[in-house]
Amino acid sequence: MKILYTNFHVGSGGGQDTYIRDLAVAMSRTHQVTVASPPGSHLATKFKDTPGVETVEIHFKLRWHMMLRETLKLRKLIETRRFDIIHVNGSADHRQVMLALVGMRNRPEVVFTKHNTYAATSLGNWFRAKFATRLTIAVSDHVSEMLARKSPYKNVVVIKHGVRAIGHEALNWDEIRTRRSALLGVDSSDAIILGSAAGTGESKGWADLVAALMLLPVDLRSRFRIWLAGTDPSAAQRAMVARCGLDQQIVFTGSLDSVQDLLAVTDVSFVLSYYESLSYACREAMAMGCPMLVSNVGGLPENVSNGVDGWIVPPRNASAIAQVLRDIVADPGRVRLMGHMAAMKARSEFCFESFVAATQGVYMDAMSVQLIASKQLA
Repeated sequence: MKILYTNFHVGSGGGQDTYIRDLAVAMSRTHQVTVASPPGSHLATKFKDTPGVETVEIHFKLRWHMMLRETLKLRKLIETRRFDIIHVNGSADHRQVMLALVGMRNRPEVVFTKHNTYAATSLGNWFRAKFATRLTIAVSDHVSEMLARKSPYKNVVVIKHGVRAIGHEALNWDEIRTRRSALLGVDSSDAIILGSAAGTGESKGWADLVAALMLLPVDLRSRFRIWLAGTDPSAAQRAMVARCGLDQQIVFTGSLDSVQDLLAVTDVSFVLSYYESLSYACREAMAMGCPMLVSNVGGLPENVSNGVDGWIVPPRNASAIAQVLRDIVADPGRVRLMGHMAAMKARSEFCFESFVAATQGVYMDAMSVQLIASKQLA
């Protein structure tokens, strides 16, 4: 099978980058894989030394004067390589693939993954669903239900992201303290570490965790250290942290290719977003043995069993978060047990091989539909 993955993100695409990278690498073991991505994109750099995955530079978020040139470039790529499947991952690349396929004979089948919770009811979505989508993948039950209620995408299958097997050594307490000091500063060695790789945007809700800390007595508040991976925060965000007197307790790590070393010394991970389709960051943290604190939005609650391997709190609710923080301080033994349960769930429910097999099954189904249609026309 010849597969083309398209990515519109110029910079980092977060979990979507991980999704495309993981699928492309896995599929390249048995199929011919090409990834089309903007020049210099974060995803393209990840494939620089990856055997079996070819990368092609194509712009997808275009100014109008570039549209014809880049669309013709994409069309030529499709005609030359004769792909069986094009797997699109956003509105910009989906639109350009649709335009590139206009009037083309022997068209490849297009599979679209809906990664977010943005409405899919526009005229553009209607055109893309009708003219350039054979099957649609929803990354969570929440996204599937959203598409079923109000969207032109009807052939929808839910495939939740699997997490690649993560091997990490068991650390004793002295080793954990040493690594914490190296990664987060000397005064973090005996602290309670909260961490998130979900990003630093305002919609990620981490400011609600800051507000929750301010509801705690000073002696409890001082017990916590927090790390946040993602793009550097804005000046306004840093000023807010400083006003709260927490600038020595919160570490902004910047964007990282891997957060496993940090997760290995983290007590509790959190994703407190205001909207979220599923969250790869959540699943990766659970696979590393971190219980999760998540907001009750989108597909986030699909990852966590409340009180078993994490906590589910209402969005934008600092009081509810503060109560969880009090519980964490009061019963560290329970927190460790919840981390063990999170890792067990990841092994049983976040299977990477099942994720890849299910996605390949969608490709085969899409090609089967094409074959049946060709026989009927004949």
